[in-house]
Formats: sequence, C-alpha cells, structure tokens
Amino acid sequence: MVRRKEPISIGLLFSRSGSYALLGEAMRAGALLAIEEIAADAAFPFAFTVREADPGGDTQRYVAATETMLGAREVAHVVGCYTSSSRKEILPLFEKHDALLWYPSHYEGFESSENVIYTGAAPNQHVAPLTRWMVSTGSKSAFLVGSNYIWAWENNRVMREALTAMGGAVLGERYAPVGERDLGALVDLILNLRPDFVFNTLIGDSAYEFFGLFRAMARARGVDQPREIPVASCSLAEPELARLGDAVDGHISSSVYFSTVRTLANARFTAAWSARWPALGLTSADAEASYVAVHLLARAIRKAGSSAFEPVRRAAGDVTFDAPQGAVRLDPENRHCWLRPRIGRSTAAGDFEILHESQTTVQPDPYLVWEQVARPAPSLRVAP
Repeated sequence: MVRRKEPISIGLLFSRSGSYALLGEAMRAGALLAIEEIAADAAFPFAFTVREADPGGDTQRYVAATETMLGAREVAHVVGCYTSSSRKEILPLFEKHDALLWYPSHYEGFESSENVIYTGAAPNQHVAPLTRWMVSTGSKSAFLVGSNYIWAWENNRVMREALTAMGGAVLGERYAPVGERDLGALVDLILNLRPDFVFNTLIGDSAYEFFGLFRAMARARGVDQPREIPVASCSLAEPELARLGDAVDGHISSSVYFSTVRTLANARFTAAWSARWPALGLTSADAEASYVAVHLLARAIRKAGSSAFEPVRRAAGDVTFDAPQGAVRLDPENRHCWLRPRIGRSTAAGDFEILHESQTTVQPDPYLVWEQVARPAPSLRVAP
C-alpha cells in the first residue's frame, strides 16, 4: 500500500512575461522539476502543492502577488524573484507574515535577512572571480554598462573598486532603463573609448539588444569584438544565448553553474530537464538555483519535522544537497550558500566552454568582509 504524502503548499513567484521572461520561465521550470522529484521520492513524507503568480517584471505586481500568497497564511515559503528590486519590494511582507523567501538568483550582496534564503551567488562568488580572471588575461580597463537598478549599481561599484585595486581603470559607466533598446549612442561611445573589456549588468531585452548591436557596430569598424573588447557578465545564461543570433559566441560569464559542468548530478539534472522541458533548451544557473532552492527547502522541512517558518529557518543551516554544480550547503550565519565559482565563455553552439573553476566551494561573503578581491586566485585551475 502506498502511503499518501502530506501536501505542503508553497509559492512560486516568477515573471514569465515582461522584459526578463526568458529567465523567469527557466527558473520556474527548475523549481517545478525539483517539486516533481520530491513528490516521487519516498524519502520525503510530503509533497509540495503550488500557488504561483506571474508578476510580469512589475515590482508592484510582485507586491500584490506576495500579499495574496502570504495573507491567507496558507503559504510560509515562496521560491521566486529574479531582480533585486522585486526582492527588496516584497521583503517587508515576508517579515510581516513570518515567512521565508527562497531567492534563487545571483545578486549584488550587501544584504542578510532573517526572512530570505539565498541560493544564488553572492558578489565574492561571481564579481570577485570575474575581476581576477579578466586582469589575469591582461584586461585592465573596463567600461561598465547596466540596467538602472540596484543589481547593476552595486555590482559595478564592486567591479570598479576591485579593478582599481589591481591597478586597472574604469573608462566609463552608463545605465539604461530596464527594457531599453535604444543603445546605439552607448555602443558608439564604448567603441570610441576602446576599453579592454565591457562589464555588462544589463538584463533581459536590453542585454540582448546590446550584445547584437555591439557586435554589429564593432564589425562595421573592423573590430574583432570578442577578441579585442570582450563582454563580461555575471548573469549571461544559456537560455539567453539563443537570442543573440550571430553575436552568440565569445562572451565571458562568471557563474557557479553552466550546463556543461561535468558531475554525475548534472548528468542526471540535464537528462531530466531535457525530458521534462524539451522546448526550453539548455539548463542554466538560474534554473539550477531554483532547483537547488526547492531541494534545500524540502530537506529543511524534513529535518525540522514541520513546514513552519521558525523550525525550517533553524534547520536550513544544517542541510546539504548534491546539486548539479556540486555539493551545496547553507551558511547558518548569513543564510547564503557555499557555491563553486566558474568562468565560462559562450560558444557558437549556444553553450559555455568552462575556462576556470574553483577546486572547492567558496564561503558566501555577501558584505565582502573577508574577501580580498585583489588577491591572486590559487584555487582556480584551467580546464582542459
């Protein structure tokens, strides 16, 4: 006789429409894949039922959807958000309702909330390794371009401070509204200044437009853009590469996960993903972070013996998961994950060639208290 599993309701809050819908769709798919795996695993006496909303990239719709989810007190855990602006807008509601937001996105750091579990990379796990990598390859001058919100502001600040500490220089810094596509004047300015690289913190449609325009305008000037002025990002992911057309290759990305990671867990993950979501293409860091968030949540509930906010929050600091990227665990002090930084370069096939990766997981340092960004990186090795 099959024992019926206890249903536990959780929320999913991903923008499947709007400027960054491509990533929201991948994040939702990663979460749903994990939910299905928990339901099928006899080791868990419960199964998740889902309440979800599509805020469409609008911060006020995030607020309204969160209030609906948490207000009835049927949900104590929500997996979701991609942008930091949406996270910060809804955080007071999680504090008000004693609920946990499982935030599955790389972000700019400088935050540690009792009501958030961060499963994406902190700045010492993406910006710091990227800065060291770019300088190690001889790229010491940068132009910083980003979407006009906190993710770009803070990551560009960290890049600026780190690069100058290593003897580099920032030649310029510009911001555009989220979704802005009129970027010709910006690209022209960058090409006139000729930095060693561009640090990109544009998101969604703005990023896709920039990559294509930059490649085309550089080519018109006889500039081999990937070789002479590479674009480096901490957010460029596999689902987005398909949007870049003939500008797909040669971009540098700093991430804790790529679809090409060679682990047994990733082989299982990518096979399950392809079977479940064939129309979505390759897996990505955003999908993996959502997948990890649900698995960590399930393990914390099992350990706590309850899905209530406080028991799960206490238990979360003592759970691990054999994630596709490698073993992941939460730091009980700041509720961020120990993760494995990697540097990849996009290929014409629409995936990433892994250039460097950390030999070990890296402790999350959201405030860059311990991280010395300008130090050498002996833990990084060149991949074969």
